[in-house]
Amino acid sequence: MKNIAQMMKQAQEMQSKVEDMQNQLAELEVTGESGAGMVKAVMTGKGQMKALEIEPSLLTPEDVEVLEDLIIAAVNDARNKADERSSEEMRKLTGGLQLPPGFKLPF
Repeated sequence: MKNIAQMMKQAQEMQSKVEDMQNQLAELEVTGESGAGMVKAVMTGKGQMKALEIEPSLLTPEDVEVLEDLIIAAVNDARNKADERSSEEMRKLTGGLQLPPGFKLPF
């Protein structure tokens, strides 16, 4: 019975740490870029877009399609960076815990 009680305590501690990590990710900001920095997208670690910067020289009618592609690329770059940071933090958090494949935290 001690093992079960200890496992439950560890699970509760892990859940608390996951909640803390999620709060930190909500405050984390990452910047994705495209077009050699001509378009920048800032997102939180939870994927909420906070800002978008566009080089004014791209704001011409003949460059609309290029601008659309650059915005998509910058947002995707920011999202990938946010996902990478989230995964890094989760690996740190679960360092010694062997989770089965596909197991998601929080519980």
